Amino acid sequence: MGRAAYLGTVQAKGERMRKQKVLFICVHNSARSQMAAALLDEICGEFFEPQSAGLEPGAINSLAVNALQELGIDISKNTTQRVFDVWKSGQIFQFVVTVCSEAEAEGCPIFGGVTTRLHWAFDDPAKFTGTHEERLERTRRVRDQIRAKIASFCDEHCVASKA
Repeated sequence: MGRAAYLGTVQAKGERMRKQKVLFICVHNSARSQMAAALLDEICGEFFEPQSAGLEPGAINSLAVNALQELGIDISKNTTQRVFDVWKSGQIFQFVVTVCSEAEAEGCPIFGGVTTRLHWAFDDPAKFTGTHEERLERTRRVRDQIRAKIASFCDEHCVASKA
């Protein structure tokens, strides 16, 4: 049974689904983790409650904002947050996904109660060089890679966890 069919069945029975919490982490919480959280919410937000955080939060990357706006997703008003503040809050996440390099991911705290920790390495739009259009094109490629990974994640976890 697909996500849409399952959702229709659950809603038809009047049951309330409990969303699984997912935390996406990157260095600055400015592009990759923001795009991942927004795309998860867009693709299968009925099953997941995504959040994002960074090791050293900065400002939202305008290239990520533009790349998502092309898909009708607005993150322009998002703010960044420190992963250690999220960790100190005591929240329990079913999934913690690092979307930075392996070396950067080693600086992330261990979250108690985490069922699954995943690592998806994507290039950092903050490090792209060239003209604005060249950097935007590379950010689109990262966005599309993240979107494909999120779609695969949803296909695997939305159906498997409901069977």
